[in-house]
Amino acid sequence: MWRFIPSFVLCLGCLLTTSCLPAETLPPTQAPLPSDTPPPTSTMIWFPPSATPTPMMVFTPTAAPRMNPGIGAVLLADDFSDDTAWDVAASAQGSAAIARNRLTLAAEPGVYLVSMNRGAVFGDFYAEITARPSLCRRDDSYGVIIRSTGDAFYRFTLNCNGMTSAERVKNGVRLLVQEPTLSGDAPLGAPGEVRIGIWAVGSEMRLFLNDRFQFDIRDTASPRGSFGVFVRGAGDTPVSVTYSDFMVYAVEYVPPTQTPVP
Repeated sequence: MWRFIPSFVLCLGCLLTTSCLPAETLPPTQAPLPSDTPPPTSTMIWFPPSATPTPMMVFTPTAAPRMNPGIGAVLLADDFSDDTAWDVAASAQGSAAIARNRLTLAAEPGVYLVSMNRGAVFGDFYAEITARPSLCRRDDSYGVIIRSTGDAFYRFTLNCNGMTSAERVKNGVRLLVQEPTLSGDAPLGAPGEVRIGIWAVGSEMRLFLNDRFQFDIRDTASPRGSFGVFVRGAGDTPVSVTYSDFMVYAVEYVPPTQTPVP
């Protein structure tokens, strides 16, 4: 006996089962047809562009100016074989003595000792002398005196702590014209050795140590005079320095004319 089943009941059953849905028909996959045309390739760039380099500035070095120009003939060559050319003396405070071609200055603490060569009187010159400190500590000092007239002279000083300086002395008044400056050419204490050079032309005087320029000063107080050496004991121990190989050369040099300032 057939029963009547409403149509909406059949449709609900189809919604609950996928087998009631018709299968989707997909078109068959087609393979690409062969072609005689080769596939496209990337273009080869034989000379790729590059950034234009910034031109480099080439520095052309110039020759360093000669700081002791115009040195000429030998005016004096002193090997310290003549013990009458320099002031020599001896006391409880110190001594200046010449022996074995050397002048040795030795001073007790707090003593300033000088030996002058009063025959070596020059105006424009280049002078050199070798100094060898054998007893020298901290603020002990030694050096050369130039253009001495007795009451006026210039003193170039080397300290045993590696400092150099210069001063002018006139009528007992001391004026520092070059502040103490550290130098790698000044021996640090003793033993040591240094070749001291002074280039003096007109009002300008330049210090050299081991042929290397150190500094220059300008002054007109004493344009001409004699040469000397000194030591000074500043600590609580004696100081002793030996000098040798004193040379003086002529200098023919005209300083450049300065542009007048209105």
